Amino acid sequence: MCLHVTQARYLKGYEVEVLFSDGRKGIADLLEALTGPVFEPLRDKEVFAQLKVDDELETIVWPNGADLAPEYVYFHAFQRAPELQEQFKRWGYLPDDQDEVPPLTDKEIKDAIAEGRP
Repeated sequence: MCLHVTQARYLKGYEVEVLFSDGRKGIADLLEALTGPVFEPLRDKEVFAQLKVDDELETIVWPNGADLAPEYVYFHAFQRAPELQEQFKRWGYLPDDQDEVPPLTDKEIKDAIAEGRP
């Protein structure tokens, strides 16, 4: 699967609404990615909010040169989608022995309710 980010919009915190080349649209919380010298400056939310989609790379980039693989963003947007679990295992984002989608945390449930998401 050749996956690309076609649109991205900063929402809040470290959340980005993302549209992918397969037509799926979701919200990815990218805080987990913000480690190491290239990504740590993005912990400043004003800097993080400067994200854009690079037409050549077809993924999210920031002015400091940081970018994320589209598959990584896709995983963070849809990690709880049961129909994608096998794909995420093949990409190495989930262990092979994980049989089910992890349950939502209390915070995830409260956030979804507050934002009107199902």
